[in-house]
Amino acid sequence: MESKKIKKIVHKTYSNLAVSSCCCCSKKDAINISKSIGYSENEINNVPEANLGLGCGNPIAISNIKEGDIVLDLGSGTGFDVFLAAKKVGNKGKVIGVDFSEEMIKKARQNAEKYGYKNVEFKYGDIEELPIESNSVDVIISNCVINLAPNKEKVFKESHKVLKKGGKMFVSDIVLLKKLTREQKDNSELISGCVAGALQKPDYLKIIKKAGFEAKIICGDKDISKRQYSGIPLESLKVEAIKK
Repeated sequence: MESKKIKKIVHKTYSNLAVSSCCCCSKKDAINISKSIGYSENEINNVPEANLGLGCGNPIAISNIKEGDIVLDLGSGTGFDVFLAAKKVGNKGKVIGVDFSEEMIKKARQNAEKYGYKNVEFKYGDIEELPIESNSVDVIISNCVINLAPNKEKVFKESHKVLKKGGKMFVSDIVLLKKLTREQKDNSELISGCVAGALQKPDYLKIIKKAGFEAKIICGDKDISKRQYSGIPLESLKVEAIKK
């Protein structure tokens, strides 16, 4: 399927989620999913409106975000991970969220205002063409979003460009353990559900390294296949990528 059609499907799905202020599941299910992928009770309750029950891991938990850091969240949605990172960077730091759904950006800004977050900024943009200055970011986080981008190689190249030398990416993402059928790849629900656009695990790691990063696997979660993806052979991969 061509890139424009994929982006249209993804944009429509996540814009609708932002407008309805819920996910494909109930609020209770959203909380349970968040707990199952590594979020604590305190994190979930930080800005409850921002938790849509999306994601496949907790990039904040595996990151080394420090006070004063400039952090970028790829595919920030309504701001769930941005607000958690904002607590770590403090008043001397800043967290920038980029999302290509205007509705998600609007909701994230409303959440920031409601909860008094002054050290965050939400920008409309495509993660394949980041609206961020080169060599300006200390840490990049992303939670189950890069698999949605048709050109993942471009995402990692853009990430490499905006990171400072020695900067790091902490990514939770879905990778495939077996090939999908053509029918699965063209399925709209699987496209927006983080499956159809996912890469084979070796290919995913290869494009990270090709973009100029040193890649390190932190851990993986194969059980998520049964919990969230009806047994499709995949795993949630947690990766640390360092700009050389």
